[in-house]
Amino acid sequence: MQVNQLIVSENLLLAALPQAEYLHMQFKCDTVELLVNEVINSAEDKIQYIYFPTNAIISLMKQIDFNKSIEVGMIGNEGMLNSTLLLGAESTPFTSVVQKSGGALRISARSFILELEQSVILQRLFKRYIKVLFNQLVQNAACTRFHVVEARLARLLLMIRDRSQSPRFHVTQESLAQMLGVRRVGVTKAAGVLQHKKFIYYNRGDIVILSNAGLSSASCSCYQTDNDTYNRILHHEDDSSSE
Repeated sequence: MQVNQLIVSENLLLAALPQAEYLHMQFKCDTVELLVNEVINSAEDKIQYIYFPTNAIISLMKQIDFNKSIEVGMIGNEGMLNSTLLLGAESTPFTSVVQKSGGALRISARSFILELEQSVILQRLFKRYIKVLFNQLVQNAACTRFHVVEARLARLLLMIRDRSQSPRFHVTQESLAQMLGVRRVGVTKAAGVLQHKKFIYYNRGDIVILSNAGLSSASCSCYQTDNDTYNRILHHEDDSSSE
């Protein structure tokens, strides 16, 4: 993990803070470059840092058996990694793996706790984010159970597009299969359908979204539900409802 002096883009969660608090948190954080397939922490490891991705994407993976795991959540520029620290937990139940290289703001767990203790504004925002994350985890579990692979893949590609801030990105078939919890043949079939409809171009892991509207129409409702939940809780709930 290499330190980088350039902040490529914003973390939207931190950007929701009032300007003074936002600048203060930026000053307290280091800027780091996360590399694809890097394991930031394994399940039950003690949390050392909080990460606020700017254009990196991190998968929260849960191991089911010795050689099987599934993505249960995705963290990008909309959120923060290792938020269980807010609940008083010193470890996390997930293994955090970088799915897309990119930048992130990083603050030590100890410094983060000190900042929280001194700011009601930070406490309020991050409590809201915990509520958002809980809703996303529940939505993802329901999506995995009830929605077909093609719709789930469309949703996943839209989520990656949003967090990478680009319609072009690279993600291997193996990674997509792991994130969706299906066999590679299932990803091949679903991607083929989306490509045939000219919603995406897909070749050897290189993906280009050709039609945002088309891919949105192919996605299950969970994509829009997640976005609506994020905006409602973080930006529209009054203070009393976030407690």
